[in-house]
Amino acid sequence: MKYQVTIIDCKGLAEWQVDVLQQELADVGFDSFEQDGMTLRAYIPEDSGLGDERVSGLTDILSENGATLLSFETCADENWNAVWEASHEVEQLPLGVRITPHCAFGAGHHETTAMMIDALVNSQQPMANGQQPTILDMGTGTGVLAIMAAKLGAKHVVAVDIDENSVRNAQENAAANGVRIDVRLGANVPNGAYDLIMANIHRNILLLQLPDYARTLNPGGELWLSGFYESDCEALIRAAAAHGLHHSATRQNGEWRMLVFGK
Repeated sequence: MKYQVTIIDCKGLAEWQVDVLQQELADVGFDSFEQDGMTLRAYIPEDSGLGDERVSGLTDILSENGATLLSFETCADENWNAVWEASHEVEQLPLGVRITPHCAFGAGHHETTAMMIDALVNSQQPMANGQQPTILDMGTGTGVLAIMAAKLGAKHVVAVDIDENSVRNAQENAAANGVRIDVRLGANVPNGAYDLIMANIHRNILLLQLPDYARTLNPGGELWLSGFYESDCEALIRAAAAHGLHHSATRQNGEWRMLVFGK
């Protein structure tokens, strides 16, 4: 597959700001990144196209995040997954879970993913109470959270992602860890009744999907949100309350936050 690479100057940005920039670029189709000092290379499949509309949107994202566009290039036709994987170690996580990331966000080392993993391992309900909950993992990426939930005894785990590569990666990682999860390609919250919903996504998507989280969450269930900063918490708490969800806890890891809601 041929890729186009956008070369970006991130001079003056803190590490967390580069993280935010990468997340916003991923939301518009970029699927892998390389950083060398203050230069970020963002890759997008050539068939996705960097047409006028996408370039305009890219320029807006860079401007809003204080970054500068340096240039565009077309890469040689290579197996970029293989190239990327060759330079990344397999992640070893609690419960013996091993994750091999294929250009998918969420291998377990990022602060937002780590908070979710810690919450799962230390969860007091429902898994620690001997129940077998049904769990939804939105924006599953490598499948790490869904796999951890299955390892901890969840009855049924639905994992959703908008990226085909992430769906395949999550399926492969689930098989490698000896668990079954229901991995689906899509952008919407699937119909169902869930005891726990985990969503580690950009704040704007969380706000958009909150009505569906509230609708599909079982009474007594919990909603875990992450992928945002302290400045985003108030808007998310307010929006959740409007849909009958009460805020019960806030966790933090560096600049990142995780919110827990009950129904």
